[in-house]
Amino acid sequence: MHVRSRKARWTVTAVAVAALLPISSCGTSGSSSSGAATLTLGVQAPPNSLDPVQLLEGQQMYLWSAIYDTLLYSDNDAVLRPNAAESWQYSDDARTLTLNLRPGMKFSTGAPVTAAAVKTTLDRTKATPGPLQSNLDAVRSVEAPDDRKVVLRLSHPDPNLLGSLAQGNGVIGDPATLTAPNTALDPVGSGPYVLDRQATVNGSKYVLHRRDDYWNAAAYPAKTVTVRVIPDRTALFNALLSGEVDAGSVDVSQAQAAQKAGLTLKRVDGVAVGEFVLADRGGKLAPALADVRVRRAINMAFDRRKIVDKILGGLGQPTTQIFNPKSPAYVPALNDRYPYDPAGARRLLAEAGHADGFTLTIPATVVSQLIQPTITQSLADIGITANWKPVPPQDSTQTGEYPVYFNIAGAVPAPRTVNSKLAPTGSTNPFKSQAPELTALMDKAAATTDAKQADEIYRQINTSVVDNAWFAPLFTTSTEWVTRPKVTYRGTGANPLSTLRTFDVGK
Repeated sequence: MHVRSRKARWTVTAVAVAALLPISSCGTSGSSSSGAATLTLGVQAPPNSLDPVQLLEGQQMYLWSAIYDTLLYSDNDAVLRPNAAESWQYSDDARTLTLNLRPGMKFSTGAPVTAAAVKTTLDRTKATPGPLQSNLDAVRSVEAPDDRKVVLRLSHPDPNLLGSLAQGNGVIGDPATLTAPNTALDPVGSGPYVLDRQATVNGSKYVLHRRDDYWNAAAYPAKTVTVRVIPDRTALFNALLSGEVDAGSVDVSQAQAAQKAGLTLKRVDGVAVGEFVLADRGGKLAPALADVRVRRAINMAFDRRKIVDKILGGLGQPTTQIFNPKSPAYVPALNDRYPYDPAGARRLLAEAGHADGFTLTIPATVVSQLIQPTITQSLADIGITANWKPVPPQDSTQTGEYPVYFNIAGAVPAPRTVNSKLAPTGSTNPFKSQAPELTALMDKAAATTDAKQADEIYRQINTSVVDNAWFAPLFTTSTEWVTRPKVTYRGTGANPLSTLRTFDVGK
């Protein structure tokens, strides 16, 4: 069967960003050729659950993606590859997705992996409230006509589906144990590792042993993986310098010391996007924002280069776009669309009838805290007053209570960016904004199964969003990875997913 694999390029201050992004550390003994290598990862928080219906992305994926196979796999360049499904194909109308499982796969119990197991897992996720449920909204039914074929019938085309099947929605649980009480702590999967419950301390340390009978064991050189919860980044950095760990991401202030200690640095760009979201595009709470000239003026108020240099310490890049710089949706020329021009911004505001300015109420959060003075001054320079309202950490800024807000979003593939930020049901589109041109492009992208055609449509979507100033993106962030001998970090920034296949050990 022909495989139609759409390329999926996976899409503050340094301190604030560090609190949101995964960290990692590794230790080795032996080599990949001997099969005796070990790997220790440090993460900032334990997994919320290992039950397939409750899986979260970010650093938690290091653990659960080692226990479970996913149907598809997103490689380090964010290109979708076969995994548990050795091939897949969409129907011409993009409403039927057929996946063919590779033969001979087994769960860690020795039971065979079948299409029925995939159906059981997907059906349970569809029926169970959780972080993954909405990703399957387009799936009308799941069929398993034989042991190796899975057929998903869709109510409408969903360009985000393939990417979801390379993440939590694509895991395969063992039907015999899926609903067992201990699944959240000690699940049965078909992935490359099994959890050692005797050596594991929940919330603190998780020990994984590689399965010798796994179909793709060569992709995982570490025989034993330990995931340690290390909330304090300074503690991780000290462990890195002492040799207790062999690789990790560090703050910009720590990178120079690591280099002086003889360690290797690798900078990974485009990890996340810092954006001032101009959410109230219809002017419900802030009537001025309904005028595109006002939104464009706000974009022209920010000195993005100065923000990167002074606030991020150079660990980032200025941008006017919500897409990952390595995404096919990214258009470099769009970064020239809104040069820093306070005088020009004031003229635009005057043309829009706001020569005397106006006030914006903005939620003050832990994420916005260190950039608030810059936003306040930048807006004041063009006549807009920022009225910051403190918001408790548990409260969302995306409920439609605020016309604008500052957000840091991990870089994700173009379909997911569109789904979360531009679709009327998107989590960062609280006012359900729509525009005829944009809606037509989004519908066209959803129905397109040809990768090159889809990429061109996403570039058109990006251009439309920037031209209409739905957002005022400020920067993309970077991460400094430090490695010791025998460990190589292979991430490029195209794919932010945290999997063990990002590391080479013993080479």
